Amino acid sequence: MGNISCVFCGCVEQASVGVVEKWGRFERLAEPGLHFFNPFAGQCFAGYLSTRISSLDVKIETKTKDNVFVQLVCSIQYRVIKESADDAFYELQNPKEQIQAYVFDVVRALVPRMNLDDLFEQKGEVAKSVLEELEKVMGAYGYSIEHMLMVDIIPDPSVRRAMNEINAAQRLQLASVYKGESEKVLIVKKAEAEAEAKYLGGVGVARQRQAITDGLRENIVNFSHKVEGTSAKEVMDLIMVTQYFDTIKDLGNSSKNTTVFIPHGPGHVRDIGDQIRNGVMEAASGQVSVE
Repeated sequence: MGNISCVFCGCVEQASVGVVEKWGRFERLAEPGLHFFNPFAGQCFAGYLSTRISSLDVKIETKTKDNVFVQLVCSIQYRVIKESADDAFYELQNPKEQIQAYVFDVVRALVPRMNLDDLFEQKGEVAKSVLEELEKVMGAYGYSIEHMLMVDIIPDPSVRRAMNEINAAQRLQLASVYKGESEKVLIVKKAEAEAEAKYLGGVGVARQRQAITDGLRENIVNFSHKVEGTSAKEVMDLIMVTQYFDTIKDLGNSSKNTTVFIPHGPGHVRDIGDQIRNGVMEAASGQVSVE
């Protein structure tokens, strides 16, 4: 509906206050409701003020200590103090321009003493300083500053690109470190696995040779007991020759035949027997050292 007035009466709406003058001079404040005047006594409504909270957005461009131009967006919430509405009505013609001027003054005094990173970290301190200054100044004019918000800090586009590139480079560097550490762990684990496999393979070969040695020893003892007059060496030679011919037979019966040139003859068989005997003895001594 809004505020309504005529020569003899006036209506002040809720969340508003009226200013009543008498012969052009301030007389009193009119609360919300219907009010009657005596125009013959010089009474009239001079105007109205809203006591609702108003918002003012201010954009400020300034430079930081490290020579970076930034644009700050501030939002100020203010309202008229009902008891001091006459000061607000008569003292300031344009309160928004006054508030904006003080915001410019305080921000441009603080920000040039801060680096860009510090500005982002301490924007709340900047807003608090502006709020304190505005409360001190605007309170004398009948205005209360409810809130002061630093809505946004916008650096120059080239600076934003540079900051993004720096951040991306740092993250890539960190990713490279993590990748190198993971590759290092894989190499170490692979080396440990190979070493363990070789160790177990050696243990298996040693046990295999020990089993062969135990089997040959048992055969020699059994043969010596059953055939009198034979020495252990003779039994060993016989076993070696038998194993030699069995090996030749297996090579010939293999489905994937290949040509193998080996020395063949009584003397060569003896040499092979000596070589096998020496290998068996080395295997036995190796098993003892392992245990």
